[in-house]
Amino acid sequence: MMRSLVNLDRLRIPVAPIDCLHRKMSFCYDIPMAKPSTTLVAPSILSADFGYLAEEVQRINKGGGDWIHLDIMDGVFVPNITFGPSMVAALRRHSPLPFDTHLMIVHPEKYVSAFAEAGSDNITIHYESTVHVHRVLHQIREKGKKAGISIVPSTPAAMLSELLPELDLILVMTVNPGFGGQKLIPQTLEKVSQLAEIREKGNHGYLIEVDGGINRETCRLAVDAGADVLVAGSAIFDSKNPEEEINALKCR
Repeated sequence: MMRSLVNLDRLRIPVAPIDCLHRKMSFCYDIPMAKPSTTLVAPSILSADFGYLAEEVQRINKGGGDWIHLDIMDGVFVPNITFGPSMVAALRRHSPLPFDTHLMIVHPEKYVSAFAEAGSDNITIHYESTVHVHRVLHQIREKGKKAGISIVPSTPAAMLSELLPELDLILVMTVNPGFGGQKLIPQTLEKVSQLAEIREKGNHGYLIEVDGGINRETCRLAVDAGADVLVAGSAIFDSKNPEEEINALKCR
């Protein structure tokens, strides 16, 4: 696998003061989420070089990424372990972009406060990870963050019916979570279409995000199904030209 991190000195950019970054974020996030006029791309640093995460985040800033997607894994809910709130806090000062934090962990209610305080803007939990999902979504919003719910490929979209008014974001996993570089499961896009139709009929305001197997070949399928936000890891960070890849995924 080839990386484009050849001359790291060229990638080091001035870092804005943390209070400046949060002022930008507050301005952006005081308004309700609305369907974007163009597809948003959220590069997932799960596929980045963990030895140079600050530089990788700066590449996303410069390359046209819209959000930064942070996959938090505990080795229990999914068979992999990544990082925790301290890493989120460390990366926060390196980017003015919204931090899209995806908690693939059991008992997420125990960690919402920590990830909120670390600088997350969106916090997404899994429907399958806790009994009192409604309560946790309220906990996220009480912290002033956007509340998201995610479902694995085996969970029907219909399971979210009672939660739709509480949601800012629905993340449809288009692979089984835990590892990057997997192929998109085509049937999962049917749930994206269902959720887009429900949103239109019910006048809901949530965004629809997809994660897993997103690349140049599959991005159009996801967008045509109704996705607003595309999470991509390997397609971007394994590319010789990540900026070009991000632009291609916007599916203009």
